[in-house]
Amino acid sequence: MTVYCGIDWAEEHHDVAIINDSGGLVARLRIGDDAAGYRQLIELLADAGDNPQQPIPVAIETSRGLLVACLRATGRQIYAINPVAVARYRDRYTVSRTKSDHVDAVVLANILRTDMAVHRPLPNDSELVQAIAVLARAQQDAVWDRTQAHNKLRSLLREYYPTFLLAFRDARGGITRPEARAVLATAPTPTQATTLTPDDLADALRRAGRQRGVTAEADRLHQALATATLHQPPLVEQAMGRQALALLRALDTACLNAEDLATAAEQSFDQHPDAEIITSFAGLGRLIGARVLAEIGDDRSRFADTRALKSYAGSAPITRASGKSLIVKNQRLAHASHLWAFSALTASPGAHAHYQRRRTAGDGHTAALRHLSNRLLGCLHHCLQTRQLYQETTAFTPPQPQQLPTAA
Repeated sequence: MTVYCGIDWAEEHHDVAIINDSGGLVARLRIGDDAAGYRQLIELLADAGDNPQQPIPVAIETSRGLLVACLRATGRQIYAINPVAVARYRDRYTVSRTKSDHVDAVVLANILRTDMAVHRPLPNDSELVQAIAVLARAQQDAVWDRTQAHNKLRSLLREYYPTFLLAFRDARGGITRPEARAVLATAPTPTQATTLTPDDLADALRRAGRQRGVTAEADRLHQALATATLHQPPLVEQAMGRQALALLRALDTACLNAEDLATAAEQSFDQHPDAEIITSFAGLGRLIGARVLAEIGDDRSRFADTRALKSYAGSAPITRASGKSLIVKNQRLAHASHLWAFSALTASPGAHAHYQRRRTAGDGHTAALRHLSNRLLGCLHHCLQTRQLYQETTAFTPPQPQQLPTAA
């Protein structure tokens, strides 16, 4: 008898339902979110016929958490079903629109019974690639936090401290640079900035880690911050200075997190056997490579062909009845692929020529980059499957000159 398991998970407990191939309820149980609850689940599955040769597949509405990690360790297929899809499936089994944890567990089990073929189990990724995914995604989140903190601080500084923004306008990184943050911490208001001497600014630059050109940069900043400017009323300016320091602490934390997690992600990425192949691609460095590996994993059976990978990354358009639209399956992979394609424009002559051909054909910048990303992902899939390094001449074969017809 074929059976299926559905788990409706929650913070403190989980509802489990096991059904047979005709939809009949075999067993149900509510377990706690702890080791004892997991043991109860394993015993329930064993009583229903679970064994190492034919483990019972499980459907659950999340791909994360300790319960999922423990279930994956048993080698069984785990299907992470989108909660929105579960809500649609629920209408098949109840017309009263009632909702309960047990009903949702039964619905999840029935999804596997009726539509297992249209859902994909979680990939069988190695422990190392799962760790890389944690670090790479956390680093990406830290970068987004840094951008948000930067935008908030910059918006505030525009209201009362424009001379500070002008002083670091041409510096790479702007006010996210360690030197800029050190100077702002020293003088959070324009009034305080006018009291700084070049020596004060030089000390701030050294605290930020600058070693070269300290005196010249201190003199430049002293002149820039001493420029006459409009001021808010004194008490308002002081209050904005306090707010700026609060936002600066958030920016400092985000910058530190982004740098620390980037180092950790790169170090873990270097240990993976796929790292050499991934970084052999033009424009694909260690950090972006770690992000790409984090999203595609190292289960080579996950993507049946290059089209499956391209669709997962959102680089392959999907046709709908209302027209042609791009559906991104994985936003993180799409973002990493976009950065990769942009870097490849300067690192790869073939990639640049491919981009220019798409622009000549009428594509805009974003569409041309998407086509280039689509091409690069196809090459990556091939290289990972065949275990070979990237070759520029193979990936982008130069066009052959046309031969003129010879006279008879």
